[in-house]
Amino acid sequence: MSEFDFRGTAVVTGAAGGIGRALARRLASRGSALVLVDRDAAGLDALAAELTTRHPGREITSYTVDLSESDSVHRLGRTLAEAHPGIRLLVNNAGVALSGSFEQCSKEDVDWLLAVNLLAPIDLVRELLPTLRRNSGSHIVNVSSVFGLVAPAGNVAYSASKFGIRGFTEALGAELAPAGIGVTSVHPGGIRTGIALSARLGTNMTDDERARAAEANVEFDKVLSIAPERAADIVMAGIARRRPRVLIGASATVPDIVARVFPTRYHRVVEWIETAARVLPARGTIDAATDAPRSAAVR
Repeated sequence: MSEFDFRGTAVVTGAAGGIGRALARRLASRGSALVLVDRDAAGLDALAAELTTRHPGREITSYTVDLSESDSVHRLGRTLAEAHPGIRLLVNNAGVALSGSFEQCSKEDVDWLLAVNLLAPIDLVRELLPTLRRNSGSHIVNVSSVFGLVAPAGNVAYSASKFGIRGFTEALGAELAPAGIGVTSVHPGGIRTGIALSARLGTNMTDDERARAAEANVEFDKVLSIAPERAADIVMAGIARRRPRVLIGASATVPDIVARVFPTRYHRVVEWIETAARVLPARGTIDAATDAPRSAAVR
């Protein structure tokens, strides 16, 4: 499969901040027309204005959508297919986090998280796949997580969504390869995106548990070490080379290796890495973001 040509239209969900915003900037600089999607209208407007100023004449369109609402996702997909027939790249980047054990999270909590992290990407692919098929050399990117490689305790719902999107992406890639459509699964480690600070707290938590979870998320956010811009550069390189899997940071590559070597015992090894990460990050031996298992999410 030849390298990806960024000319054409690219759709980026979760574009108002973090990796999505950094990707939008890099795609614009590579010549892509952009379709930006997020629930943050103010953030989208600011980004669209910035990119229009930097790239006069470039087509920049934004859509404010809550991806937890299935009907809205389907309407968005149909609108994009009709209004932007030149779509050649779909980046399903939007994601949310949920703090709490399985018992601390209600069905409604889990349904909300799965709707954004798993079902919305699947539905957007379904709506846009006919368009992608018509446009030669198209590509799909689905952002999973390090928690799509390992599944630590306290992250049942989040890991379920990220393992789910990984499985969907890998199987989809096998199906679409004969059509010349590339598919990439992205697994970020600890990215400075604010996802931990914005994590929803499990409905079934006690007041004390909610307070401790909120405090833990604040502390965890402080050790996230990878800039979104660096993550975007790695993703862009993966798209260009049509990589089926992209790992970002030692906080993703180390757990991936551990899970491959110790597929049934990696939890104990990850706990060891977690302890070492508190002692060694200043020496650069292990990325501080490997402290992931105690947080709501790593992105």
